[in-house]
Amino acid sequence: MKTIIINASPRKNWNTAQMLKEAQRGAEFVGAETEYIDLYDLSFTGCRSCLACKRKDAERCRCYWNDDLAPVISRVLDADALIIGSPIYFGEPTAGYRAFLERLLFCVLSYDGGEPYFKGKVDTGIIYTMNAPKEFYENGMSQNYKGTEGMIARMLNGEVRTYAACDTVQVSDYSKYAMGRFSEENKKAHREEQFPLDLEAAFRMGAELSGKKD
Repeated sequence: MKTIIINASPRKNWNTAQMLKEAQRGAEFVGAETEYIDLYDLSFTGCRSCLACKRKDAERCRCYWNDDLAPVISRVLDADALIIGSPIYFGEPTAGYRAFLERLLFCVLSYDGGEPYFKGKVDTGIIYTMNAPKEFYENGMSQNYKGTEGMIARMLNGEVRTYAACDTVQVSDYSKYAMGRFSEENKKAHREEQFPLDLEAAFRMGAELSGKKD
């Protein structure tokens, strides 16, 4: 089993990254080979609509744009599982997350018919982290992401699991920032109680997706 973990946060050691590293530990615990990628270390853009992947003589399921992301896409499509994490900014995952998915999914999309070109199977885990409380996520935000999650499942022919870590701590010292609407005491109390459970859930996601047997 090969599992690729992608951090779509610009922060390498904060909430999203910590959860993804637990997911990586879970994958390795069940014997998977893993690769961890900080997306914001790469030089890339979203899809440029060059349509090279749609030419009649093109090799399918390959992104032809020559940048840092193209080989990552090939490795994802060769893997058994993908786990990607993103913080939520203005109600949506990061621009890097979106750009990655544009490139990954468009190169497997077929304009010849209803089925994607990709005939393999990649099970996907998505971890969201956010400042919003859990109730806000469950009562509205989660529905906004269903379309993209469904498209991932259809294009990669696999299961999609999601987990949201909510009401996260944004900075280590709130007194240094103009964040008066938040209570540092409440934020840190919630983190001490909830975030260990979030990390356990991430570990389970990594283990379960990487240990699946068809």
